[in-house]
Amino acid sequence: MKIQSLIGIVLIVFGVIALAYQGIMYTTHKKVLDIGPIQATKEDHNTIPLPPIVGGFALIGGIALVVTGTRNS
Repeated sequence: MKIQSLIGIVLIVFGVIALAYQGIMYTTHKKVLDIGPIQATKEDHNTIPLPPIVGGFALIGGIALVVTGTRNS
């Protein structure tokens, strides 16, 4: 398998995931209170939005790389 086809497959997978989830979610923990053995933390849920156009371009680019990679073989 050529590197071009492998990169194409990775782009296709990324494109499908980006279109399905519409963003990357992560959680951060912040310490609110720290008095000796007593600690209180706060969880913040954050999202990095991914526009659907990014997923679409990755999907189209991946398909193009796979097709051109198989034609050159």
